[in-house]
Amino acid sequence: MYILKNKQPSKIEATTFADLHMKESDIEEILRKNVDMLCDDEESMLVIGQQVKNESNGRSDLTAIDNEGDIVLIEIKRDKADIVGRKEAFEFQAIRYAASYATIKSTDELIQDIFAPYVEKHIDEFRQQSGLNSSEIAKRFLSDFVELNNITAFNTHQKIILVASEFDDQTLSAVAWLNSNQVDISCYQICPYKLGEDVLLEMKKILPVVDYEDFYVKITKKGSLQKDRKKDISRKSLPKIDSLIEWKVVEPGDIIIAKGKTDEAILQENGQVKTEEGIMSIQQWLKIVFGWSSVETYAFSIDKKSGKTLSELRKEYMEKVDAISDTTEETML
Repeated sequence: MYILKNKQPSKIEATTFADLHMKESDIEEILRKNVDMLCDDEESMLVIGQQVKNESNGRSDLTAIDNEGDIVLIEIKRDKADIVGRKEAFEFQAIRYAASYATIKSTDELIQDIFAPYVEKHIDEFRQQSGLNSSEIAKRFLSDFVELNNITAFNTHQKIILVASEFDDQTLSAVAWLNSNQVDISCYQICPYKLGEDVLLEMKKILPVVDYEDFYVKITKKGSLQKDRKKDISRKSLPKIDSLIEWKVVEPGDIIIAKGKTDEAILQENGQVKTEEGIMSIQQWLKIVFGWSSVETYAFSIDKKSGKTLSELRKEYMEKVDAISDTTEETML
């Protein structure tokens, strides 16, 4: 990682969590409050559990539910030594915990066994829900999350996210094999860098590997160059807010409304929004509005002028560009 000083890049050396005197529990707390570090802008996630104990007395680090209605298990290890030194393999520990979550068949069961105890543990973070007990708060949050994300199926399968500052080759090999056999498991590397009194954290997704086919250019039989487009655009290839502003799909000064809410924010030139709490990213603002751990940025941001979500506006623009591109290619042929 580099920092720019006087227009010259200066390398920042990586450090370790051990050197920073940080424990696994410290990383867990960072991710609990900022689980969007593990999401892209097209995902919503709600943390609903921490150190959940199963029937075998094992404890899973963090538990969440995503916008597809699936339970997400997040397991954390500080570094490679913590992974290698375990009697049970990191990935198989997570699989065992995920298997216990597969038995949860209803949201009521999820609230009673996992979410309500989590709310009780962090009740100060839910103090705006005055007059309600932990179960009622959990039910309200989960109901809003399910309704606004249009979730129709609950916990049809489980997802696993492994987080560490460094992974050993055996874990990566096992996860790659599990991915090839339709097990939804990901590896994220969290790397700390010391910058004066501050610590920079870099989060990198290692597995599964990003599919680059969307970016390839193929030669057609007629000799023209044509992008290999798919019907479903890859999440990683979707343009962000800076591109939408550059294309004038939206403009600085436009009013952005949170989906299903009355909260409004003013879009800024840099893609952030101005709110009552100050200037921040759209994701940060939506997290405050909904109280979720991560929010689908473009699906939950409505352009007041058009009444459409940023996701809908983006799709319309891209389809329009594709149509023009296809027409131009046909003319050239």
